[in-house]
Formats: sequence, C-alpha cells, structure tokens
Amino acid sequence: MQDVLVLYYSHGGAVRELARWVAHGVERVPGARAKLRTVPRVSTVVEAVEPSVPDAGAPYCELSDLESCAALALGSPTRFGNMAAPLKYFLDGTSPLWLRGALAGKPAAVFTSTATPHGGQETTLLSMMLPLLHHGMLIVGLPYTEPGLSATRGGGTPYGASHVSGSADDRPVDADEKQLAIALGERLAGIARKLGAPERAA
Repeated sequence: MQDVLVLYYSHGGAVRELARWVAHGVERVPGARAKLRTVPRVSTVVEAVEPSVPDAGAPYCELSDLESCAALALGSPTRFGNMAAPLKYFLDGTSPLWLRGALAGKPAAVFTSTATPHGGQETTLLSMMLPLLHHGMLIVGLPYTEPGLSATRGGGTPYGASHVSGSADDRPVDADEKQLAIALGERLAGIARKLGAPERAA
C-alpha cells in the first residue's frame, strides 16, 4: 500500500472536515491509503502547554510520516492570507528532510478553509506550496475538467480544494466543495501511483 499523508492544522474543525473528504478521495485509488495527521498548537509561553499525544482526532505528525509517505496533502485555515502558525512551525522543522532530499519528486497538494469567500484562500494555498517547492515536491492542483470548479458558489480553486466555513465556522462542506476535495485526494493518489513512488509494506 502507498501511504498518502493528509497533514492539516484545524482550529475550529472546518479544515479537519475537509481533510476527511480529501482522505476519502485518496482511498478511491486502488493501493492507496490515507494517513491523517495533525500538528499541535504553538504557544507564546516558554513552557509547552499541548499534550504530547492529542486527546482526540488525528495523531501528531512526525518527520518519519513525511519521509515514508508516497504523497502529501497539506491543509490549513487562513491567517491573514497565510497558513496558520502551527503548520508553519512544523514545516520550519523539516530541514533534516530537506538536507537529504527526502521529499524531492513526491507529489503534493494543498487545501484550506476561510470564513468568507474572499478571505485569502488562494494566497493561503500558495503560501503552503512554497516550502513544498523548496523540498522539491511536485505540486498537484485541480484542473477545470472538474465540473465543480466552474459550478461552485463556495470554495474551490485550481490551486487546491477549499471551503467557506462562515463567520461562525458553522457552514458545512457543501456538495461542490466535497466533490472537489475528493477529486483532489483521488488525483494526488493517482499521480503518486503513476510516478511509482516507493511503497511501504502493508
């Protein structure tokens, strides 16, 4: 089986929901398995306040998860048009992988959620691509052959899947957003398979 790492940070739960739909798309591809992981919050105080193992939800990501995956889907809410600090903090610690070229040649995709339709979705997606390009990863987007990309009245961009969660973070993923997230996961896993990324033992 090829592991596709679906790595995300979610504060209100919207990105976590989108990650599940991306994972659903991954698992539509024969021989692909989605591996959901998250990152802890960061704190301005010196003493760590997050538990070493999360109380609920996906486990925290380790560098070995990145090294062993066949592909990566990276998700974050927007923070003023940029990825959230916890995800950036985690990525800043991936230099050992960069030094070895451990991620070079692997496909990667990005996804996000914002409160409003023009809340910085595309710049957030682009900000997540930058460290992936430095790692030598191959960026996978959503082509306009996906009907939902032209029909959506919520999220969805050619740069990656997205969701508009509403100002109270209470708007569920709609049909087009769901279809595009599934399509992104399926496309990512399919490309990983075509590239013949190294497989891990099942």
